[in-house]
Amino acid sequence: MMIYDVAASGLRGLNALIRDFPPTNAGELLVKNVRGNHAVAVGADTDATITINGSVGYYCAGMNKKAHIYVKGSVGPGVAENMMSGRVEVDGDASQYAGATARGGLLIIRGNASSRCGISMKGADIVVRGNIGHMSAFMAQAGTLVVCGNAGEALGDSIYEAKIFVRGMVASLGADCVEKEMEKKHFGYLLGLLKSAGIDDVDPAEFRRYGSARKLYHFDIENVDAY
Repeated sequence: MMIYDVAASGLRGLNALIRDFPPTNAGELLVKNVRGNHAVAVGADTDATITINGSVGYYCAGMNKKAHIYVKGSVGPGVAENMMSGRVEVDGDASQYAGATARGGLLIIRGNASSRCGISMKGADIVVRGNIGHMSAFMAQAGTLVVCGNAGEALGDSIYEAKIFVRGMVASLGADCVEKEMEKKHFGYLLGLLKSAGIDDVDPAEFRRYGSARKLYHFDIENVDAY
C-alpha cells in the first residue's frame, strides 16, 4: 500500500499521482492529513482503492471513474459529483448535492446527507443510511436514490425516470413526483442495492417507492401551475 501525506506533499501532488495510476492493477493508496481540503482525489480513472483518513471539503471524488474511494470521515458539498463509475463510500455525513449529476457507480453515505442529494443524477445509485435534506433528486433523470431514514421537503421535484426508495417519513413530494406501488421486482432490486452498500439489517419491505407521474414531459395548460 502506498501512503501519501497531503500536509507534507500537497494536494496537487496527490491528484497528479492518482491521474498517473495505471487503469488496471493500480493497487491501494492511503491518504492522510487531508485536513478538510477541497477537491481531494478528483478525476480518478483507475481501479485503485483509495482510502482517505479524515474529513474533506468540496467535491471529493468528483468525476470518479472505476476507483473505490473510501472516506473515513465526513464530506463537504458535491461528493462524487459527475461520477462515471466505481464506488465512493463516506463513513460520516455529506453536505449539499452529494452525487450531483452522477452518471454511474455507487455512492454510499453512512451518515446523513444534506439538501439536493442526487440532484440531476443521470444513472448512479446512491444509498444513504441516515436522512436526506430538501429538494433531493431534483430533476433526477436516471439511477436510484435509497434513503434508510427520512426525506426532506420537495423530494423528487421535476423528476424524470430515476427511482426513489424511502424507509422513513417524507416531508413533502415535489412537482410531478408521486408514490408508486412496490412490486415484487422492486423488493429484489432494493435488496441487492442494500447488500452492495453493506446494509444487511434493513428490511426492503419497510420502504416506499416514488417516481415520476410523467405529467411534465410535455407542456399541458392543465398543469401550468406545476411548471
